[in-house]
Amino acid sequence: MNCVALGIDTSNYTTSTALFDAAAGAAVQQKRLLPVKPGELGLRQSDALFHHTVQLPELLEALLRGVPSIGAVGVSNRPRPAQGSYMPCFLAGVAVAGGVAAALGVPLRRFSHQEGHLAAALFSANRQAWGQAPFLAFHLSGGTTECLLVQPEPGDANAFAVEIIGGSSDLKAGQLVDRIGVACGLAFPAGAALDALALEGTLPRQPKPSLCGMQCSFSGLENQCRTLLAQGCPQPDAARFCLESIAAALEAIALQAQAQYGALPLLFAGGVACSRVIRSRLGQRFPKAAFAAPDFSADNAAGVAILAACGAFK
Repeated sequence: MNCVALGIDTSNYTTSTALFDAAAGAAVQQKRLLPVKPGELGLRQSDALFHHTVQLPELLEALLRGVPSIGAVGVSNRPRPAQGSYMPCFLAGVAVAGGVAAALGVPLRRFSHQEGHLAAALFSANRQAWGQAPFLAFHLSGGTTECLLVQPEPGDANAFAVEIIGGSSDLKAGQLVDRIGVACGLAFPAGAALDALALEGTLPRQPKPSLCGMQCSFSGLENQCRTLLAQGCPQPDAARFCLESIAAALEAIALQAQAQYGALPLLFAGGVACSRVIRSRLGQRFPKAAFAAPDFSADNAAGVAILAACGAFK
């Protein structure tokens, strides 16, 4: 039996393809950031869709070279598993995945981008068993900063039922990171570079998260960071303050979530979860928490390939 699944994910900033071998429990990826002009903070959906259309064939050619056959195809078709969730950029992946599955005569499974993040995080942290019971997860990226109550989907053990229970009420963590990074002269997306800069700095003052229940606000934090820079605060120190403040807000939300829903396991996924500064603070506060490995934190197709394989090869 062929136990290899193909995954495709076309998010707003990354074209991603992956193969997951269910028998070997191994994933390989081919992905590429979408081109963003220097000084800009993102892409229009029409431009993202165009770049995915250009990049997908090149990535698939590299990924599938030497692969004898595919047994299933998975694709992300919307941002999150909720009614009305939609972004045009996912249409590129859906079109290609549907064509591949039809040509090969294999099952096609559709998942949300968020479910893919969760599956990739569980796999890379070796916590797949968590998916069989409720757990708490943070999805942290440029488009999402959410605290989630995650449970197995009724009637489909290979999908997730996801409830948003907290998060950011304004700016997303990734947006804040990119804005402060660009303000420091870094290229967009600025996550990795801002993290490296922050590791060279010290805290100019202690973070004080702005929260209302399990909702935090990052707009005021952006103003604080910009004020620090305008006042001549060294860029590494301002970067450190930015990331430590994000971590402090996430810590406060997680404590409230565990107080309300019980001491459920904690999973951190998404590109912002790659930050060594953020991981260090949260890891010290929650030593049993799981973090997606860096290559499985940022946008990736590995998660939907894993979910497709789990559903097709039983």
